[in-house]
Amino acid sequence: MQQPTPRPDRPPRSLRRAPVQRRSAQRLARILDACAELLDETGYEDLSTRAVAGRAGVPIGSVYRFFPNKRAMAEALAHRNLDAYADRITARLTAPEGQRLEWRRAMDVVVDEYLAMKRTVPGFALVEFTVPAPRESRQANYEVADRLLALLAGRLGLDPADARLRTAFLVGVETADALLQLAFRVDSAGDPAIVAEAKSLLRAYLSQYLG
Repeated sequence: MQQPTPRPDRPPRSLRRAPVQRRSAQRLARILDACAELLDETGYEDLSTRAVAGRAGVPIGSVYRFFPNKRAMAEALAHRNLDAYADRITARLTAPEGQRLEWRRAMDVVVDEYLAMKRTVPGFALVEFTVPAPRESRQANYEVADRLLALLAGRLGLDPADARLRTAFLVGVETADALLQLAFRVDSAGDPAIVAEAKSLLRAYLSQYLG
């Protein structure tokens, strides 16, 4: 039996302490919102926990209650982004009862929701689903691919444990990531011609697994 593609270890979720009370959860949300805003204004290198605390209107100790440093805070923001991305896709992928979702539409939604977040979500330009790091050390796409497969499996009649399919989703995510990053380097809003080519390439590649 073919073995699944190895997944490099992901770091544990970065919260020192998960919020229990509603007030604590709201404070955490304000901290991450402030982190996202400051990423757009200052970049990752100049981001600081003290600046985030000031923007969020909380004591610096409240930030350290959740995060040991700015990297952990940015990692938590990246995880929140991935959860939001999955929620946005889920909200879009509704099919009449008893009908299977058309896979090409599903792939368009996956790309379009990423583009929408890239254009509108604070901090997403720098912290998408992982903190800024050399490309060779980035592992977030493994998690993104598995999340997308799990999300789409039932809707498309797929087996999420199929090792070859998991590899195909990883290749698709890596390919789309590279091309869409190029689209935003060419045009700050995402070059439409490159986006269209990215969608065409994904459909052609995935048709052998989903068509």
